[in-house]
Amino acid sequence: MQRSGNKKITGVLGVALIAAATWLGINASGEDQADTTATTATSATSTVAPLRTTSGLPACSLESLPDQTEPVVEDILTGGPFAYPDNDGTRFGNYEGILPEEPAGYYREYTVDTPGLNHRGPLRIVTGGSTETDPDVWYFTGDHYESFCEITDELTDAEG
Repeated sequence: MQRSGNKKITGVLGVALIAAATWLGINASGEDQADTTATTATSATSTVAPLRTTSGLPACSLESLPDQTEPVVEDILTGGPFAYPDNDGTRFGNYEGILPEEPAGYYREYTVDTPGLNHRGPLRIVTGGSTETDPDVWYFTGDHYESFCEITDELTDAEG
């Protein structure tokens, strides 16, 4: 009888060990699942754009951003009209200090509509340098300035 009790304890311990390993992200090969996922994501991203840009921020392609981003890019390149004319194209102060330090007036912000919201929402494009319709740099934030990625596509006015 003692032997049957040991099998039950061993079975329970085995299930607990598997559950703990799963919870900690360890797969059967002994690799850390989080590291494998990060490596895969990095590989996929680096084929489209470099992981980091000269600004030190993560890179992102226009294609990887919400669909609502592209019409805003087109509006920026053509000078509008913008969905929020009192807010779009205005000075972005970079008070969070996440973007590279530049002189006052260098950055401008534009609203990217967030589906389902009846206000501006958290999505923005921030541009910098040159002219309003031909920015030198393009950034996107999906969390209202908590973080940014640098849009690495060559964005120019097709007519220009």
